[in-house]
Amino acid sequence: MAQQTPVRPLGAAGAMIDEDWEALRFRVHRSAYRDPEVFRTEIDRIWNHTWLYLGHETEIPKAGDFKTRTLGGRPLIFCRDAGGEVRAFFNACTHRGTVLCRHSEGNTKFFQCFYHAWAFSNSGELAALPGDDAYPDDPAFRASMALRQVPRLQIHEGFVFVAFDADVPDLLTHLGPAAHYMSLTAKIGEHGMTTLPGVQLYSVKGNWKLAVENAMDGYHFAPTHNTFVGYLRETGFAVTDDDQYAYDLGGGHGLLVLTGHNGRIGMVWEPRFGDEEKTRTVAKRRELEARLGPELAAEVADASRILFVFPNLLLFDLEALTIRQLEPVAADRTDVRAWQFVEVGEPESVRALRIKTMVSFVGPGGLATPDDIEAYEAVQRGITATADAVDPAHDWSDMSRGMANEKQGNQGRSIDEGAMRSFWRRWAEKVGASTSVAGDPPAGTPAARPAAGGAGK
Repeated sequence: MAQQTPVRPLGAAGAMIDEDWEALRFRVHRSAYRDPEVFRTEIDRIWNHTWLYLGHETEIPKAGDFKTRTLGGRPLIFCRDAGGEVRAFFNACTHRGTVLCRHSEGNTKFFQCFYHAWAFSNSGELAALPGDDAYPDDPAFRASMALRQVPRLQIHEGFVFVAFDADVPDLLTHLGPAAHYMSLTAKIGEHGMTTLPGVQLYSVKGNWKLAVENAMDGYHFAPTHNTFVGYLRETGFAVTDDDQYAYDLGGGHGLLVLTGHNGRIGMVWEPRFGDEEKTRTVAKRRELEARLGPELAAEVADASRILFVFPNLLLFDLEALTIRQLEPVAADRTDVRAWQFVEVGEPESVRALRIKTMVSFVGPGGLATPDDIEAYEAVQRGITATADAVDPAHDWSDMSRGMANEKQGNQGRSIDEGAMRSFWRRWAEKVGASTSVAGDPPAGTPAARPAAGGAGK
């Protein structure tokens, strides 16, 4: 196993998470959102030692295609080499460490450093070395100066993950049950799925974990998005929180299954989609059943889903389907990248409807995402009020909703906070946060009790 950088135990002076099944209380200490040392520990123990979502292979469909992006603060080149293989390199020249590729995307056979003009093939080999007579005439030297590949890269259903630790378990082990729900998404299109060109990139003045909480929080939907809820009701769609559930998928992954918040293009019709789409939805269901069988077709089509894959991937399979990637920048700042994920070969009229519907809700200028951003930026501003409070009991955020229901053995609802609790348990395990657990959790609840300073793999 790779050696982790020693850090002092988080919460050494007291617990970071307080979980009490007698009092039915689950709290997170607010320093987890604002302390720069906590942030540095997260990068070290989570981002440096866990599978991270890099991108989708359809972003780079042709040999020579590349994208540059940052994960865990590390600049990377995400590319498809001349032989068609998907690769990920550290975006740093092996000569002196200069950022090698200075474009956000493109197609090239070679990456050339602007500083000293060293050039590398898109499969990583050193291809040109100006003034090579001053260097050893030795193939081993050239081989040693090849681009540094990310230690691990694996792909599931087109979703490309990387790890900076060569000793992480295989990707499917990391994904666990989340892999199944990613596969459901991949099965939507008869001819496959693809990302659309372009990326929505925006920054949020808030901690990355607030974005996870927000995605796993059905409780906020009606009050925060009341404008959107009102709009749906005016169009004739009945909005409800009934029969909507949250699932702990293990490993910090979470799932909300939603049946009453919205329709889905091609799957669940609602009046604002129009009569032409109503007819197509019936035909699409027949196609799914013929291809997948009635049972799997129903699982694919009958409910919206929000899937969180620990620690940085969100799949919003709502009116339209959006891939969202979280990039922590600082304790109080997060960059978000989002892509639209669509069926290959769908009619242009459907594609236009899908894009219009997506940007009206989960896009950064829609009726939902600006609300969400303001909510978790407001949290980030608000939690400074109780920092170093005279009464330490004030400096906690509560996530107890639904514990009584969970203790009775009932499935957690989407409007409860069980999915958030499962995320925080995994977070505590990974970063070695001190955790106080009292009472007996319900069977199957993985209440984490890591030793102080321990770090899960």
